[in-house]
Amino acid sequence: QVQLVESGGGLVQAGGSLSLSCATSGGTFSSYAMGWFRQVPGKEREFVATISGTGIFTHYADSVKGRFTISRANAKNTMYLQMNSLKREDTAVYYCAARTGPTSYYASSYNSWGQGTQVTVAS
Repeated sequence: QVQLVESGGGLVQAGGSLSLSCATSGGTFSSYAMGWFRQVPGKEREFVATISGTGIFTHYADSVKGRFTISRANAKNTMYLQMNSLKREDTAVYYCAARTGPTSYYASSYNSWGQGTQVTVAS
C-alpha cells in the first residue's frame, strides 16, 4: 500500500499563496489517481481537487476553481497543490489521498491517506 506524507502547510495572510506537496512511497505512483481534501473541526472532510494517474485529467471543487492548481510529478512520486488568492475559509487541515482507478470526488473511495498538514489563512 502506498504511503503519503504532506508538507508545506503554514500560516499565510489572506490573498497570499501557499504550495503543498504530497510525497509518496511504496507503490507505483503513476497507477494512482490522487486527491486533495480538507477538513475543519466539526465538519466532514471536503473534496478540494483530484488528478488522474497520467496527470491529464483534473477536477476541482467550485470553491477553489481558478485559485488552486493540482499537479503531479510521476518521476518524483509527488503531487502538489498550488494555492493562490487564499481566503480565511480555506483554513483547514489538508490531506492528500490515493486510490486505484479513476479520479473521484468522494473521500470514501480513496484507499490511502496522509497525516494532514495545517493551513491557516489570517485576515
